[in-house]
Amino acid sequence: MSSSNGARRKANKLPQSNNDEAPHLDTPAEIQSLFGKVRAYVKPSGGEWVIPNMSDALTHQAEEHQRLQELKASLNAVKNQLSDKDMQVWHQHTNLTNRAGKVIAAVRSTANAEICTQAWCKFYEILGSFNLLPEKALWNGELNTVHLCEAPGAFITALNHHIKTSEATRYCDWCWVANTLNPYHEANGGGKTIADDRLIANTLPWWFFGSDNTGDIMVQKYLLDLHKFVSNMHFVDLVTADGSFDCQENPDEQEALVASLHYCEATAALLLLSPGGSFVLKMFTLYEHSSVCLLYLLNCCFHSVNVFKPATSKAGNSEVYVVCLNYNGKEALRPLLSKLIRHYGADLSDREALFPISLLPESFLEQHEEVCFYFHTLQVKTITENLQLFQKMSAEQRQQLEHVRDCVAQEYLQRFQVSFLPRRQWVSRGSVRPACSMVSAGRPTGQRRQTGSFNERRELQTLSWRERVKRSCHAAWMQTHCTEDRETGCILEGPLSSCSVDSWYVVIGAALLAVRNSPFCEGELLNHLNEALTDTAVDWTCLPRCDSCHVTSTASVLSEAAGLCALQAGSVEKAGKKQCVVFGSNSVWSACQSQDGDLVLTLRAEPSFPQRSCNSLHDGAPLYQQQLLDCVIDSLQMLSSGDALLLPVLSALTRVTAAVVFCLHVCFCSVSFKCPRPSGVVGALLVCVGFCPKAAARMLPFLTDVQRSMSETLKQDEALSKSRLGGSGQVLQFVPMEEMLNGGLMEFLWTMNSEIIHQKLHLVMEPQLQHSEPSVFTKTSQKRCYNLAISSDRTHRSMSHF
Repeated sequence: MSSSNGARRKANKLPQSNNDEAPHLDTPAEIQSLFGKVRAYVKPSGGEWVIPNMSDALTHQAEEHQRLQELKASLNAVKNQLSDKDMQVWHQHTNLTNRAGKVIAAVRSTANAEICTQAWCKFYEILGSFNLLPEKALWNGELNTVHLCEAPGAFITALNHHIKTSEATRYCDWCWVANTLNPYHEANGGGKTIADDRLIANTLPWWFFGSDNTGDIMVQKYLLDLHKFVSNMHFVDLVTADGSFDCQENPDEQEALVASLHYCEATAALLLLSPGGSFVLKMFTLYEHSSVCLLYLLNCCFHSVNVFKPATSKAGNSEVYVVCLNYNGKEALRPLLSKLIRHYGADLSDREALFPISLLPESFLEQHEEVCFYFHTLQVKTITENLQLFQKMSAEQRQQLEHVRDCVAQEYLQRFQVSFLPRRQWVSRGSVRPACSMVSAGRPTGQRRQTGSFNERRELQTLSWRERVKRSCHAAWMQTHCTEDRETGCILEGPLSSCSVDSWYVVIGAALLAVRNSPFCEGELLNHLNEALTDTAVDWTCLPRCDSCHVTSTASVLSEAAGLCALQAGSVEKAGKKQCVVFGSNSVWSACQSQDGDLVLTLRAEPSFPQRSCNSLHDGAPLYQQQLLDCVIDSLQMLSSGDALLLPVLSALTRVTAAVVFCLHVCFCSVSFKCPRPSGVVGALLVCVGFCPKAAARMLPFLTDVQRSMSETLKQDEALSKSRLGGSGQVLQFVPMEEMLNGGLMEFLWTMNSEIIHQKLHLVMEPQLQHSEPSVFTKTSQKRCYNLAISSDRTHRSMSHF
């Protein structure tokens, strides 16, 4: 096997970390070493590396490889020295010591690269280091690629840049399909979903989320859907898989935690790829039985398998890329592939090993040990050096580091021939404003932001949710009382004439069990609320009032609505009496019914509050959504030109409720909100003024179809529940995300949902927060730690620290 920079060792001898300062390397040698971190498996000429009999696959218990487990323990012992380091401070330090730390900035200034993140630079480096694109595809002038776990899309944009700026591929007809956990699906959440949608929002037709709309690659049904979806491609020439989970709370077991994902990604690639195709799989350490077996399988299926650590991948982490070239084709492993698909899923770690270790050739195991030893040595050396420099870094060392970083950036540009690409040749050339441009200051674009040390975060997990909230950056904001002007100026001005109702469609997918994610709210804030909802001691249907908070009166709401009606009419004299449909209780609004004024009230029953068991669904309960849509349809049929509507909402975290707000935006001259509601029930009151009948006439036929779909789905779900077959599905969306991401809707929903969540948590936390020590609130946190009205042209945060 290839071992250009590594020394062979005795099989049972572990590497010893050296605390002495490593001998100084001259810059050219250091750069060569940085770009040469690769190991290739070399198959013996005897042909002994063959796929074991299918009957032996997934039938034996997993076995630990003793020498590899010793390497794992050795590496974890070194990594554990970081447990007391504040992650933000440590990341700043390792960014400074990262030899490739200036590459991203150099590429951005030189190449005008789209979504130029660390992932972009890593994949561009892989493209420049291996012949990933099959020659057959280049000869035919047709290239087809599939990208798994791809959000936010940097591999796609890097490949586009490579194709458009390379003479060999410039005129190639390229078609691509991408998969990721749907960032707009409310049930996706935790450390698995990447919210950064800057490419997705502008290229949605190329992203396949499956029949359940989740995009979960670890579901067998999704895999079969994806296979069918790409069947119109004559060939699939390249599959990439860049997936991972958030393992911050258990970093020692990262490899085992992502083993099932790697199994699913590899199985998908073997199913989708055409003969001669290439596969790039992100992995980490390769010590566990699952990784050993998977690497052996890939070696049996591809002519060439390489383990590569790009220079632009931080040297101190465990990340490596397995680059597989020249696929033998699925005919050679069809029986095994069928079995892999039958066992497909997220619980591989709880089942049998892919193959028994005893069936793997000794020649493979020896080479695999060398691969693990080589990358173990590199990682230990880097962590040790970083720890030494963290304690003390001389001016000379800092100067030398900066010199090397400058040289590496220039070497990258030259080695991989990075050149300028005009914006008109980007993948995304549309005008849709992605959700992350609204929330980049508060909503994570990938993994959760690490704060404090690992030990501090582990201690935090032992606390109650109330204690965690009190220590969060939102605590000071939750302590503030509601004021009258909190929502002032947040208005949707309409009627919106630019929407294309004729192209709208209903999306039905797996029923929501909870709302863990929302493109219309800051993620950490929603997490706090979901934690609070698990507290069985709190009755969320009847929260107490806060005497210090502003209370919205019915009289003030009606006065404002009447004034807006007059303003829309042009003058008070022309306005006359207007109808105002109010969805609310008689006890709250009846006193206003008989008052003389410019509004004639028509009272209707409001949508019912979901049952206690539906708390985690927020506005996602199907019955609530149906009732809310019924209210809107009734109103649009009842109102006349210039009339008003007052509609209460629990929240607008889901795409369905957000779409309801969007439809009101289309049909009224102005939509604003009041929070808290006059009734005192948690939520907001939408104040819609200046009804436009023509806009409603375009909208009503489609909304009636949506209403029918909701009703049918609810009936099917009820029937299946009675027969104990499980739920069927739920209407998840009926206005395309491309429409909702444009204009001011995102800012409106972002602000309204934040106020609603603030109101809920304020009422629950206020007694505890009043007794908090003032010192826990920093000046930064008292400014709310995130901005509710981010300008639309705000620049995206770099993901280079991941």
